[in-house]
Amino acid sequence: MSTPKRIVIVGAGVGGGATVAKTLSAKLPSAKITLINPRPYTIFLPTLPRMSVSDSNDLFENALIPLDKVFANKNGTFVEGVVETINATKKGGEVVLSNGQQIGYDVLVLATGSTWEGPLDIPDDKAAVSAFVAESRSNFKKAQKIILVGGGAVGIEIAGEIKDVWPEKKVTIVHGADGVTNATYPKKFRTGLEKSLRARGIDLVLNDYVDEIPPPGPATVTTRNGQRLEADLVVPTRGPRPRTEFISKSLGATVLNERGQVKVKPTLQLIDHPDIFAVGDIIDTVEEKQFMKATAHAGIVAPNVIAYLKGSALKPYKGSPEVIIVTNGKGGGMGYMGMMGGITLGGWFAKMAKGKGLFLPMARGAVGYS
Repeated sequence: MSTPKRIVIVGAGVGGGATVAKTLSAKLPSAKITLINPRPYTIFLPTLPRMSVSDSNDLFENALIPLDKVFANKNGTFVEGVVETINATKKGGEVVLSNGQQIGYDVLVLATGSTWEGPLDIPDDKAAVSAFVAESRSNFKKAQKIILVGGGAVGIEIAGEIKDVWPEKKVTIVHGADGVTNATYPKKFRTGLEKSLRARGIDLVLNDYVDEIPPPGPATVTTRNGQRLEADLVVPTRGPRPRTEFISKSLGATVLNERGQVKVKPTLQLIDHPDIFAVGDIIDTVEEKQFMKATAHAGIVAPNVIAYLKGSALKPYKGSPEVIIVTNGKGGGMGYMGMMGGITLGGWFAKMAKGKGLFLPMARGAVGYS
């Protein structure tokens, strides 16, 4: 009898590692699959702007999704821990956890996601998550003048959630570009978002930066352009950084590009490591880093892992259209679909598609929960 192939997946994000694990468990019943994650649940990140603002929109129970239903067959093991080292050989290798545990692999899938700031910087220690969220809510509740540093989707969505609960609070977004989000998206979409924010009394400071984030409490911040802004709370809502430091320490700095992203072939294999695949925010594909993109990557990596183990041809990832929905509270926002020349949709669409449920039922279903 042949030895079962060992597949190790590092990271359990919805759409990324958890989806790969669920698919491979169903398709490879004879394989030995190990899913490693710092927590025994996955946190669905699109819920965090709402969850972290106020308990009037309490998503805590449903947005922290257990991982006990990921494996479709009884061929998977979940390991709670943090991978610190990859010991790669010419064929296969092992990962070493922070507690010293060693887990061998024939195929490794890296889905480690991003490191965030502010309310999205959820601690790994599961005992600390509840306190972290409670402190964030308390800070927003106490502050009357709030500055959000970063006008991407996270900053916009947090601003809208604040205004839903406390319309009287003064909210200012400081953003380093000439319009909110970024130039990936058309002017109509970006100006539409700006109009919806200003209509709710949210101030925008564009083409400017706040470099130093003071601790919670009254503060005066000075932007790079010299503008002085008064606040009770300054919150970093800037974009994330890929969680890849341990990968470069293990495999060498050349596995990453200048932005810290993992260099991959079109098949989403690492350049010099055909038995290692990567998905999600950490890969160097030229596209926005989003939940839907990670899902598209998983749809390529799972069958490619199977093909690799069988010695069959692998399929390339050909990209996917840019699609984004940015809410401005439960009842507003904008949507953009990068197909048919580009389609921009207004607040009614954002409310219907995302504002009410934040895609949470879909995310729970993706890891086995209805």
